[in-house]
Amino acid sequence: MSTAEAVSYEVREAVGQDDREACFAVRHEVFVQEQGVPREIEYDTYDETAVHVLAIRGDGVPLGTGRLLHGADAAGKTGGDASVGSLGRLAVAQAARGLGVGAALVRAIEDAARARGLAAVDLHAQTHALGFYERLGYEAYGPEFPDAGIPHRAMRRPL
Repeated sequence: MSTAEAVSYEVREAVGQDDREACFAVRHEVFVQEQGVPREIEYDTYDETAVHVLAIRGDGVPLGTGRLLHGADAAGKTGGDASVGSLGRLAVAQAARGLGVGAALVRAIEDAARARGLAAVDLHAQTHALGFYERLGYEAYGPEFPDAGIPHRAMRRPL
């Protein structure tokens, strides 16, 4: 059995300050350190009201994170449709890639959206990740656009 097969983890909504700090640590590793996104634009006021999800190993090591914006917070990203949530800040630590963590995080965010009565989830995908989201049922729409200097496309999946 390979090391990757032996890794067990859980994915859950983040609760409390320790979980939120674990989410932010993964985002810092992936977006700020790896991708060069300026720290001052990686974290925003939406972090205060978003539903954060966390993938965490049994020994407490955070493996990945993502967030769901809903209601008024999502309106700017979903064309004002209150029935659509916005998935964002999906990040998987480099050491955990290829383990299914990203897909598990997306499904957890979709579950959180359903629990809040949302009908669909939008996201802004880095163009290199379009195939990942397409395999999970998302469809791209609209033109490519830059976000933090990285090319993105909008995508949506009905729930």
